[in-house]
Amino acid sequence: MNGRLKDKVALVTGSSRGIGRAIALAFAREGTKICVNYVRSKEKAEEVADKIRSMNGEVLVVKADVAVKEEAKELIDRVVEKFGRIDILVNNAGVLYRGTILKMDDEEFQRMLDVNVKGIIYCSREAAKNMINNRYGKIINISSVAGVGTSITDTTPYAITKAAVVMLTKRMAFELGEYGINVNAIAPGAIETEMLYYGRTLEEAKAIIELARQRSVLKRIGKPEDIANIAVFLASDESSFITGQVIVADGGRIDYLTHSL
Repeated sequence: MNGRLKDKVALVTGSSRGIGRAIALAFAREGTKICVNYVRSKEKAEEVADKIRSMNGEVLVVKADVAVKEEAKELIDRVVEKFGRIDILVNNAGVLYRGTILKMDDEEFQRMLDVNVKGIIYCSREAAKNMINNRYGKIINISSVAGVGTSITDTTPYAITKAAVVMLTKRMAFELGEYGINVNAIAPGAIETEMLYYGRTLEEAKAIIELARQRSVLKRIGKPEDIANIAVFLASDESSFITGQVIVADGGRIDYLTHSL
């Protein structure tokens, strides 16, 4: 372990797979005590926990749906009960259903709002109570380039929720800064995770990957570890004077509708 986050306590929501998994493992390598959260993937969550234990790390595994206010509160309570406090919250849990303004499933859109937006609110306000008492905290929200203007087809409902994450990040930073809490967001571009394949055939997914490569000035798509490295920096004291920011990690995508805000 390198120890940049030694003895810190972190909760990474939705950390059984993909980006959340990579962040949890990266934190553990830096000496963090970790809560691995999942909703359905218990076996995968336990696999992550076993990897953390193999590093001699301390880990707690909690099943909770962050979109349910009571479960989000219990999740934070479990972390504080186990470790005594919470220093770092990574709001990573998210869902994606494809659609357009003309073809948007209302139930799917509501689920995205519940998980991608309300889940951040529910977890953050409970974690913030403990962070305020300690006059210290790091909150990292996972947004998406879909929420900052990339021209990705069939993602309008999802993009709406991820744009909300951007504004939530700025407002939370404004409200919590006086208590020593930094709030920032990461907006990943195309990252090779299960979500990239969701709702697509293998051929369609391969075509999307190739298109993403072509639209990146680095000519590649991202790996979960690319996002995890940024999360480690934002969780560390090296970023103590950074708050209210959205870091776009997309390999230099060129397919933006606009670069203005």
